[in-house]
Amino acid sequence: MLVVACPGQGAQSPGMLLPWTEVDGFADALRHAGDVVGIDLLAHGTTSDADTIRDTAVAQPLLVATALASLRAVLGADAGTALAEVVPGALDVVAGHSVGELAAAAAAGVLSDDDALALVAVRGAAMARAAAATPTGMSAVLGGDPDEVLARLAALDLVAANVNGGGQVVAAGTLTALAALAAEPPARARVVALQVAGAFHTRHMAPAVEELEQAAAKVAPRRPVVTLLGNADGAEVTDGDDALARIVAQVARPVRWDLCQATLARLGVTALLEVAPGGVLTGLARRTLPGVETLALKSPADLDAARDLVRRHAGTVLTAQESPS
Repeated sequence: MLVVACPGQGAQSPGMLLPWTEVDGFADALRHAGDVVGIDLLAHGTTSDADTIRDTAVAQPLLVATALASLRAVLGADAGTALAEVVPGALDVVAGHSVGELAAAAAAGVLSDDDALALVAVRGAAMARAAAATPTGMSAVLGGDPDEVLARLAALDLVAANVNGGGQVVAAGTLTALAALAAEPPARARVVALQVAGAFHTRHMAPAVEELEQAAAKVAPRRPVVTLLGNADGAEVTDGDDALARIVAQVARPVRWDLCQATLARLGVTALLEVAPGGVLTGLARRTLPGVETLALKSPADLDAARDLVRRHAGTVLTAQESPS
């Protein structure tokens, strides 16, 4: 059984799309995505510097467009073919971390590529505005006793905005509280400040939820064609309206990637393919899903291995009766 995982904000890096421009149709896909979101995504993925692509309004559309284009390259789907037509049988489960949930929803056929791109453009811009309203941020807490870590965050009025498993929690809140956390971390834990603009997945993003909700009201979601996991609780989402509502709400709700991985273990997943720009989620899977074969799609050089992974693992556990209809 194969799961495709779509990475979240922070996975981007300068020049990450340069090698991908050699793949047939990839540059055209990014140009089209840029037209949809009103940003030159191809330029941002090839020539923009780190500070430019760190901007939430740039990073989020860039990540979703890259995830979808790289998945299409793996599956051999051209621009005129809906992913819902090629995904069944090619993969079994799809999940996305944070903004990656929009790419996951498109991969599962809940949204079209263009709907996902239009929504992520609103999401990124709205979250950037919300972040500018109050000085907030996020820090990774690595290691420590989980209960002690959560108690320390609660004492500082910080939120565990990402619970990723493998001893990794991302704290979010005011910069003052994050500074106090860094000055006095939980026992046996290390605190690393993240280069993000604000406290994502917390109450500080409430204004962005309202903006995204208005944009989502114009979209007609469809039922997933494969198993789709919600990153708020790791639940299997079987209804398109529910999937879209979750995408809207998770802007101000914590991401529970640990629960997604627990669901993957329960389902019997045998392989995880992380689409571009891969690396973060495969690293977590190696620590928390022993025995699961993992592959991060980092460059076109990984495409043959990714296609082989699909051939060997897709449908190996799921039966027709268990698959979504």
